Amino acid sequence: MAGYFDESRLEDERALGGYDALLRDLAESGARVRREAVEAAEATAEAWERNRDVRPRAVIAAGPDSRLLRAVLEPWCPVPFVAWPGSQLPGWAGSLDLVVMLAPERSDPAAASAVAEAVRRGCQVVVACAPDSMVAEHAAGRWTSILPTRSGDQLATAVVMLDYLHRVGLGPTTDADEVATALDDVAIACSPHRDLAVNPAKVLAIALADANPLVWGGSVLAARAARRVAESLRRAVGRGALAGDAEHLLPVIEAARPRDVFDDPFGDEPADRRPVLLVLDDRAEDAVVREQRGRLLTAADSRGVRVETVSTEAESEVARYASLTLHGRYAAAYLQVGHTD
Repeated sequence: MAGYFDESRLEDERALGGYDALLRDLAESGARVRREAVEAAEATAEAWERNRDVRPRAVIAAGPDSRLLRAVLEPWCPVPFVAWPGSQLPGWAGSLDLVVMLAPERSDPAAASAVAEAVRRGCQVVVACAPDSMVAEHAAGRWTSILPTRSGDQLATAVVMLDYLHRVGLGPTTDADEVATALDDVAIACSPHRDLAVNPAKVLAIALADANPLVWGGSVLAARAARRVAESLRRAVGRGALAGDAEHLLPVIEAARPRDVFDDPFGDEPADRRPVLLVLDDRAEDAVVREQRGRLLTAADSRGVRVETVSTEAESEVARYASLTLHGRYAAAYLQVGHTD
């Protein structure tokens, strides 16, 4: 993105007004989760009643959003679980297996192809999608359940599916209201109407404005959130933002030139942008996470790389994922607001 970052635009009502649609969409994240959960409740209850006594041989999460389901379900699912993001199913999938799919987009040929194949093979199929979408049309079958969603929001669609999977004993508890409350808390804290001095997303945007962000989350879900945040940052500013495990980020930190106290703080050479380590802290405290965090922080300290931390007080794993992701997306939005042409 051309131009420079002007932090005064983050307090300018006219500048913020130019991004009203984007900021409003972020603020309504919690409302979408609640609305989708309520509207899908009847269909979810019917699907549970139909399938509650059927224990599948394996669960296959198909489609492009399968990795989010994997991040939540792998530690919990009592049967073998596989994420299969491509347009085809694994060769062994058949009538003993459950295929689940998130299809928030109305037109998704790859997802439609995968679900049609699942129906053809006689799999039990549960799809969260719009009832009049391409995927719903291809999912029609004797062993298919449609959980209706309409907003196109990936997280709201995932919460509907995770609620169903919990009811049939294949996943952890996922409380839609708890997730929505976590999103509402972020929306309040990061509101464009909240002053820069007490707005964590605006502060983070300023910290990342002239840097190359390296985004890290320790747990599986925090790592997934890191990838979503990095994607939002790349789209916002049109330059690199890297998310990865500690072994992927450490070489970048260790290659950073040590900070020179004589550097010109007003220099404007993109090649000299320093990395900033952005830690998404979901309060995971197992030994591996502690060890990786320690290595990253030690390396950052030795090379003079600044560290920014986003944390959350949400209780459940999915709510923490939602909170961290939305916080990062708000920061990306404020990066867009602050950059001038």
